[in-house]
Amino acid sequence: MMEVKAKTGVPVFTVGRLSIPEDVHFIKRATDIMLSMIALLITSPLHIIVAMAIKLDSRGSVLYRQKRLTLQGKPFFLYKYRTMVANAEKDSGPVMASENDPRITRVGRVLRAMRVDELPQLFNVIKGDMSLVGPRPERPFFVNELMKENPEYIYRMNVKSGITGLAQIAGKYSTSPEHKLKYDLLYTKSYSPAKDLAIMLQTLKVIFMKDRAS
Repeated sequence: MMEVKAKTGVPVFTVGRLSIPEDVHFIKRATDIMLSMIALLITSPLHIIVAMAIKLDSRGSVLYRQKRLTLQGKPFFLYKYRTMVANAEKDSGPVMASENDPRITRVGRVLRAMRVDELPQLFNVIKGDMSLVGPRPERPFFVNELMKENPEYIYRMNVKSGITGLAQIAGKYSTSPEHKLKYDLLYTKSYSPAKDLAIMLQTLKVIFMKDRAS
């Protein structure tokens, strides 16, 4: 089926197959493991620098873990470099981070801008919690809220969550959750190993651009 785009540039399509074909699961998993191990090896010196910068900048742990949902709503702990002050949600409860969130530390702002805070998720990929490419995993609280507004959100978890995805390279930081959902569903509907590679290459370009989705 041909993809159709609205005037806003957001894809519009009818719901059909919304899962990755079984015959390519092995290819995707093998690619995830191989590329994640290569990436960890290449970036190993950077991990040391980032850890030292975080410790010198603010009190708290270097790594931050948070419960997220992946394939079929399975919970797992996602790992990131800490970019906010310790116990940032102690008084407020679950709150989505904004572009100029005052809870973000000085080093954290740099890490977020360069997407370096996501590097520990390479371990999540190797463990099998995530894929390199797929819809970004969300917290259970926000999944419940988003499903109330968009019941189609459940289809988003027909594939394993990813470090990057179509919504991250095609959308912007200000793109609404509803429009990001359409990009994520389009990715699942039109999946191919070649498109995964294209998204990964485009992600490298997006890292150096402003006003993109996180």
